[in-house]
Amino acid sequence: MSFSIEKDKGYAVPVARIGVIGGGQLGLMLARASQRLGCSCVILDPLSDSPAAQAAGQQIVGGYSDPDKVRELAESCDIITFELEDLDVKPLLELEKEGVAIQPTPRVLATVQDKLTQKTFLRDAGIPTSNFIETPHPDEQVFADFGYPLVQKARRGGYDGRGVCVMKTAADYEKNLPVASLIEKFVEAEKEISVLVARNPDGECKAYPVVEMVFVEGQNVLDVLLAPARINDGIAAEAQQLGIKTVEALEGVGIFGVEMFLTKDGRLLVNEVAPRTHNSGHQSIEANVTDQFEQHVRAILNMPLGETEQLSPAAMVNLLGEPGFEGRPVIRGMNETLAIAGVSVHLYGKAVTKPYRKMGHVTVLDKDIQKALDKAEEVKQAFAIEGEHRL
Repeated sequence: MSFSIEKDKGYAVPVARIGVIGGGQLGLMLARASQRLGCSCVILDPLSDSPAAQAAGQQIVGGYSDPDKVRELAESCDIITFELEDLDVKPLLELEKEGVAIQPTPRVLATVQDKLTQKTFLRDAGIPTSNFIETPHPDEQVFADFGYPLVQKARRGGYDGRGVCVMKTAADYEKNLPVASLIEKFVEAEKEISVLVARNPDGECKAYPVVEMVFVEGQNVLDVLLAPARINDGIAAEAQQLGIKTVEALEGVGIFGVEMFLTKDGRLLVNEVAPRTHNSGHQSIEANVTDQFEQHVRAILNMPLGETEQLSPAAMVNLLGEPGFEGRPVIRGMNETLAIAGVSVHLYGKAVTKPYRKMGHVTVLDKDIQKALDKAEEVKQAFAIEGEHRL
């Protein structure tokens, strides 16, 4: 069931009451965007005073998959969405049967949240992706027969580098993940890129300009993002069309992050799909006509989608918790960072920092993408989030 704003009538504020499962930084920025469109948000998260609740002002404290708490959320809003995909879909399926509007749908969530199901869907839909096989449990001989280098991915629960193990040779097998997983061929990528795609229930679909991602060495966490990606126009257009094809195949509603590899021989392979706002779209707050968070709200409420045009080249830096620290965050380098021209700082209000935890991001705008990148490197040198306790 979809929820739509009646287009030919006036309406009272709030325009819609949006229930958001998850109270992290994505929920925080989604709540802010919702308020701009006259909507209110209720957050479901197990941690009281979560970042998203700080913006929304309303929170149900409880587990993401607690059936009673999810039902309480449904009873307090017009439509449910989510900022993370590691959820139990059963409570959502039950609510959907009862007529509760949920976007993206539980079916889409179930397809995407399991990496094996997702890869199988992509392959069967004719979406180019790397070769893979299912591995119900790690098996040294199976890995060897498949061939190194390879990537092992946990079927469920992986994010921000967790649940992923890159194995260059058989000697790396000892690092295997002792869980149900899949293994796929390691792709020698020229670049890793991402396309944000929004789609509403009417089928209107728009893609954002392609962005380029650089990851923290050995952590598989996004370090620096460049928008637009440094690729030729033909490849960029092909990537946008591939992103749209992927989301249309899923019949997805909302905004989706479609991560891709650009191989050294010029092919595009879809790596993973996220059914939510995405780390590769944070720069859109400053750099695009419509940011990804407002676009998600427009999409799930079946409003006209906003323009995705990029207004300025941008670089985005994730602010990660410094290794060797945890506890109450201690910010260093704020003044030096704010003194850099074109900088916007976003801190997420998390009460505790841990090594490599996402604590905020910085977007740098500049007419020249290389200058934006250079400034991003200055930010990386200047800004640090430590903790009050050394590990």
